[in-house]
Amino acid sequence: MNATELLANTLSPDAHTRDDATAKLESASRENYPAYMLMLSAELVNESSPSHVRNAAGLALKNTLSAREFQRQTDYANRWLALDDGTKNKVKQDALMALASSDGKVGTVAAQVVSAIASVELPNGQWMDVVGILLGFVSDPANVNLRVATLQTIGFICEALQSQPDILSMRSNEILTAVIHGARKEESSQDVQLAAITALLNSLEFVRDNFDREGERNYIMQVVCEATQNPNPSVQIGAFECLVKIMSLYYDKMSFYMERALFGLTVMGMKHTEEKIALQAIEFWSTVCEVETDLAWEATEATEYGEVPENESKFFAKVALPEIVPVLLDLLTHQDEDADEDEWNVAMAASTCLGLLAQAVQDNIVPAVIPFIEANIRATDWHMREAAVMTFGSILDGPDPNVLTPLVNQALPMLIDMMADQNVQVKDTVAWTLGRICDLLITTIRPDVHLHPLISALVAGLQDNSRIVTNCCWALMNLADQLGYVENDDGDALNAPSPLTPYYEGVVNALLHVTETATLEGTHRTAAYEAITSFITHSTADTVTVVQNTAVTILMRMEQLLAMQNQIIGVDDRNNWNDLMTNFCGVITSIIRKLESGIQPLGDRIMTLILQLIEAASKTSTLLEDCFLVVGALSAALEQGFAPYINAFLPHLYPALKAHEDTQLCTVAVGIIGDISRALGDQTAQYCQAFMSVLLENLQSDVLNRNVKIAILACFGDLAMAIGPQFEPYLNATMGVLRQAGSVQPNPLDIDLVEYVGQLREGILEAYTGIVSGFKNTPKVELLLPHIPHILELVQKCLADSERSESTIKTAVGLVGDLADAFPVGQLKQLLLAEWLASELRMKGRMSPETKRTLKWAREMVKRATA
Repeated sequence: MNATELLANTLSPDAHTRDDATAKLESASRENYPAYMLMLSAELVNESSPSHVRNAAGLALKNTLSAREFQRQTDYANRWLALDDGTKNKVKQDALMALASSDGKVGTVAAQVVSAIASVELPNGQWMDVVGILLGFVSDPANVNLRVATLQTIGFICEALQSQPDILSMRSNEILTAVIHGARKEESSQDVQLAAITALLNSLEFVRDNFDREGERNYIMQVVCEATQNPNPSVQIGAFECLVKIMSLYYDKMSFYMERALFGLTVMGMKHTEEKIALQAIEFWSTVCEVETDLAWEATEATEYGEVPENESKFFAKVALPEIVPVLLDLLTHQDEDADEDEWNVAMAASTCLGLLAQAVQDNIVPAVIPFIEANIRATDWHMREAAVMTFGSILDGPDPNVLTPLVNQALPMLIDMMADQNVQVKDTVAWTLGRICDLLITTIRPDVHLHPLISALVAGLQDNSRIVTNCCWALMNLADQLGYVENDDGDALNAPSPLTPYYEGVVNALLHVTETATLEGTHRTAAYEAITSFITHSTADTVTVVQNTAVTILMRMEQLLAMQNQIIGVDDRNNWNDLMTNFCGVITSIIRKLESGIQPLGDRIMTLILQLIEAASKTSTLLEDCFLVVGALSAALEQGFAPYINAFLPHLYPALKAHEDTQLCTVAVGIIGDISRALGDQTAQYCQAFMSVLLENLQSDVLNRNVKIAILACFGDLAMAIGPQFEPYLNATMGVLRQAGSVQPNPLDIDLVEYVGQLREGILEAYTGIVSGFKNTPKVELLLPHIPHILELVQKCLADSERSESTIKTAVGLVGDLADAFPVGQLKQLLLAEWLASELRMKGRMSPETKRTLKWAREMVKRATA
């Protein structure tokens, strides 16, 4: 079968034909990669070949060069770079020629191919003349298709290389000139204008220097502002998208343009009849509000430190408030009754913008919207009623709670009554607004006045439309979280009275009943289980029977569901089954944490179920993680009482520890070793050999995510603390690994690496803390002496780091205190009297009371050990 036929078959409506053709192409790519690439590029450039076949060839080419997964992308790039120059040059030449195709779709696919090759070669210092070649094509006035495809190519290359702006910065002037030239209103082809404005959007990151120069900036802004008035709606949308991005990147340079043009253009844009244009204009103001909220936060933080903020707010949102609020309020009334929940429309965008505006202008939003709410909350037209409630719900985060409290007190009874509104959308928004009040302004809810009608209305809403059910579950969850958060200095939250106590049984039973409804969708059922979990987490001594009864109900449901697994047909059934089991595991975990040792009578039943569930869970399912979290919670609750279950569980733990590709599962599995060792204490010694060998083996893995390795290092500390001096056989190997890990130095320009090294060092400090604690007060504590200089070296490195976190300071200082406490009679006197250490222990600054206590304790220990 020839290439044309094969490529045509990849687009066949018949699945068998399609799969067969795809498999043959993949096989050709593996067997003879150079020939495969030449075959595809020849097909792409062949003007006599059918359009759909040329498109298929172009997509196949692009897919051999780019992939979403990092590892696969690296493999593809290396495979291309290893090709001989002759093959590479021929493929590049064909792709460049295909840009000029008379078929616009082929030109677009060719643009993707050229950009995929450039994205591989440019970072490796190859094909450096490609930008020059493309700029030559753009200036060819005769061939409109070529100009469009070339501008698309430039846009794709800019988009692909956004994380490496220095690669294109040398050519940014020329790229910008070409792109702006195509976007001008004088350009006769709207297709060229659209391609140019899209390319401009993708190149905005690279043209920072141009934006610094006033003349160039003025010209760019003029072209973009004129493009918002283009007769072609697609160009207008692209122009507004550019304005959104310009505002987020170059906010500090926008004052002049806001006054002259942007203010009027965007307010008019928000009123545009073309929804996509209105959405982008609303997005512009949402971006302004987000930037200004961040700047306000930065200013507050700078004031606390007695510094001047780096960037200052221009308060565009505050100035524009009288103009944009009426437009947003009007747009809120443009709801679409039949809109899908996930469908983004102007009413949704306006409510989001209003919420961001409330955060940006704070108290100023209140007088701007109250007249609208008061005029429409009782309107006969549901659009007006819903818009009024949506407005009220949207402004609850931002203004001072003291300003909002009287308004909420006045509105609450009316909102509770509106849960019985005739219109579904109104009820949905009311439930969401009540949820926001429960979350953000819990102090406005007076238990003796509001709680009974509020809970009655929310529980009644659980019988309603599935969207309303979700919001009612969310509101009940917030109510439990916020009212259950008792600030008790003695930490005895369990015995503190809760205003929710009289409602506990009724609410939990209503939520359990909701989860049994057959028509309920997965997301809504999950919301109900999350609400149940919150009620369990915050239950008090007088509602403990509700927790016990819920445990029995959930275990019964798990048993029934496990018995049904043979009836699972198809992927949807399997996913549904997994989701339900995940929900059950979440509830059981919170029950175990709440009942602690009181879970013991149900221990056998829970472990039996969890072991069966681990057997049933497919290897690709996240359900294994949920099962392990239950086991971790149970081991913490039962402590030594967990011992009978260990031997049955370990065979399931080892495969998870070896699942190096599954970062999440592997991290949870490492955490379980810590949980088990803390629970069993010195009984862990019999399993330590097996644990240590698998953990040390994992550290050698090239595939294992580096963050899991941090968890492993901290786990060494848990094991050492559990078995104390019995850790001796593993001490030298562990200390060697920790010292090696502690020597990693970050490149200060690589922010991700700096952050990772900070976390790594904290994990090592935790490991050292566990080891020192394990050996402290035992005859074998002397074994630590040769390792202490290296430990203190790392402590010094961590405390000298300007980017250190407070938790790192606390762990490092605590470790110094532990060392001094372990050697109280002067064995470490010289090391502990070092000038750097004395200086760090006198450290001042803003710290939590807990960190200050640790610092004080460490100073006392050092003083005693050096006396």
